[in-house]
Amino acid sequence: MIDAQVLSDHSLTLGWVGYVVLLVWALARTRWVELFTDSRRQHLLFGTVFALFALWLVRRDFDNGVSYHFIGMTAVTLLLDWPLAIVGGLLAQVGLILLGRQDLAAMGVNGLLFIGLPVLVTEVCAILVERAQPKNLFVYIFCSGFFAAALAALLCLLLGLGLLWLDGRFVMPEWIEDFIGYLWLIIFPEAFINGMIVSALVVFCPEWLETFNRTRYLQAPWKDDDAGR
Repeated sequence: MIDAQVLSDHSLTLGWVGYVVLLVWALARTRWVELFTDSRRQHLLFGTVFALFALWLVRRDFDNGVSYHFIGMTAVTLLLDWPLAIVGGLLAQVGLILLGRQDLAAMGVNGLLFIGLPVLVTEVCAILVERAQPKNLFVYIFCSGFFAAALAALLCLLLGLGLLWLDGRFVMPEWIEDFIGYLWLIIFPEAFINGMIVSALVVFCPEWLETFNRTRYLQAPWKDDDAGR
């Protein structure tokens, strides 16, 4: 998360405009009738919001105005699909603001970076996997889970750092060249957490995953003897 004190007014304004557009689009694409009539999806949404809220509370705050925490939006996107994932992220954000753990002024920038961007990366990876139509479920777990989470974390870090550099209010550390080595300490845990959650859902509750094609991945293995029947 990024505090408003290290962001320019221009970035804060553009962040809010972009985030509002994203929220309107997500709200318009959300299947509200299905959500209101299906108690299972309601429970998944509320449980996801609570899990995100708890995950984002476990973070390391620095005196320079930035904080580090795991994102978790890859697993949420695969579980709820992208429109409802953005809505769930918004509700978790509101909870942080009510507790004073996030600046209201920086809500737009943080929403785009840590909700919108991971959802976009995960959705693109899921679409590419679905177009390839693999029959091995490990392709889904790795590409849509582990890889998407790692890529999302990397892009969030790089774009967030680039935004701070452009605004010029954040004092960049002198060891910025050594920052590349620390990326693995952030990317790998993010990929591991989301990948393990997706793996557990595929094994125990595949029907919960909106982006998981159970007919293709969990079909009975093909045997040569079946051809003659």
